[in-house]
Amino acid sequence: SLDKGVFIRSMSTRGHLGGLSQATQATVKILDALGKDIIFIETVGVGQSEVDIVKVADTVVLISMPGMGDDVQIIKAGIMEIGDIFVINKADKEGYERLATEIEMMLDLNQNKRWRPPVLKTIATDNVGIKELLKEINRHIEYLKESGELEQRRRESVKKEMFDLIQEQWKEILSTFIDNGFLNKIVTKIVKREEDPYTAVEKLSNILVHSYTKGDVKSDRKD
Repeated sequence: SLDKGVFIRSMSTRGHLGGLSQATQATVKILDALGKDIIFIETVGVGQSEVDIVKVADTVVLISMPGMGDDVQIIKAGIMEIGDIFVINKADKEGYERLATEIEMMLDLNQNKRWRPPVLKTIATDNVGIKELLKEINRHIEYLKESGELEQRRRESVKKEMFDLIQEQWKEILSTFIDNGFLNKIVTKIVKREEDPYTAVEKLSNILVHSYTKGDVKSDRKD
């Protein structure tokens, strides 16, 4: 970054679903510990499955552009629910009014939210609408603090992080069975139709839990 007060780090998802790198949450904590009071997280894009950002960020800004098919993306299940602020960039292009109207109409269908997401227009190349966007971000943060939702969101974020870490550790534990050929024996039985996958997975899970409890199976993970 040309600004000494801004640190930028690009991170690959490496196939991790959810729209974020698996290390994103840990990186945010490091930046927070370094005293960075404002942290922006840019996702790879948002589809029906790339919504992990809502479990990491305090405020989710959903950015779309006219003429890019974003009106179709926005109406997909899960998209409208994650946005705290909607921004239409390149608002000087044809199709802005139609896209803004469609977003407003979709927001009107959900009257249960205490926070009504604003729909803003920006032209980033001309620095148009940026101050208004920052104002709305700050307004949303104040709303979260006053309503108690900020603590609730951060609790959910911690739960998600713990679940991901547990899942990752169990993957490492399972890999030990793959290495010693244990899993291959089960696969052979399934291929020969001596056992079905559901029963095999249930048995394998019980063995894993029992072995891990006894200490027979250890993860290679080093903290």
